[in-house]
Amino acid sequence: MKDKAKQKESGRRLFLATAGAALCLARPARANDKLDAGGLTFLDFATPDNGASFARADATIAGGPNPVSSKILSIENAKGYARIGFEQSRITMAIPLGWQATEDWERGIGYSSDKRYRLIVWRVDFEFEGVKDAEHYASSKGGAIQSRRPKVKAQARKLGDGSYLVVFENVPKGQGDAEPRVVFDLVMAQPGNPKLGVLVTLGVPASDAGRGIKLLALLKENMKVDW
Repeated sequence: MKDKAKQKESGRRLFLATAGAALCLARPARANDKLDAGGLTFLDFATPDNGASFARADATIAGGPNPVSSKILSIENAKGYARIGFEQSRITMAIPLGWQATEDWERGIGYSSDKRYRLIVWRVDFEFEGVKDAEHYASSKGGAIQSRRPKVKAQARKLGDGSYLVVFENVPKGQGDAEPRVVFDLVMAQPGNPKLGVLVTLGVPASDAGRGIKLLALLKENMKVDW
C-alpha cells in the first residue's frame, strides 16, 4: 500500500476543500450504543506466530517520510495479539498477531499480512482541520467525501461514550484489492479538550464489513491514548 493510497483511504484532510458539506448524525446516542465485537476475539483475526511478523519489513509499505517499525510492548499469544506502541502519536494498541505495524511522524499504521485489512491512527487538531469539534469533524468529513464521490455512501452516528463512528460504503478498490472497500472512521475527542482528538481508520473488503466492525470494537476496547 503506497503512502498516497493510505492518505486516500483515511481521507483525513479531504473535507477541507468542501467544508460546507455535512452529514446529519443518524440519531442521538444512547448509553448502551457502542461498538460490539459480537463474541469475536483477536484470535479470530490472528495468525499465531509468536509476534514474528512484527519484526519483518515490507518494502511495499512506504509508511510516509522516515517510516520506522513500531515498538512491540508485549506479545499475548494466548489472546492473539501484540501490544504495539505508536510512539510518535503516543497511542498504544492491541493488533492481531500475523500483522505488521509501522509509523511516521504523524500516524501509526497496521495491516494484515495480505493487506486486506488496513489500519491508520492519527492525532487530530480539529481547529487546524477547519472544524470546531469531533462531531463537526465526523459529519463534515462524511459529507465532503460523499459530495466528491457520489457512489460512496457515508453515515455518521454518535456512540454512547461520546465518540463518533463514520461508515463509508462502496469505496473504490485500490491497487491490489480484489473488491470495493468499506472504511470505518472512529473519531474521539480528548477528555476536557474538545479541540483535540484521535482518528482511527480501519479499511476492509466490502465482503468482510461485518467482521471489520467487530475488529474495530476490539481495537477500540484495547486502545490507550496518552493524552
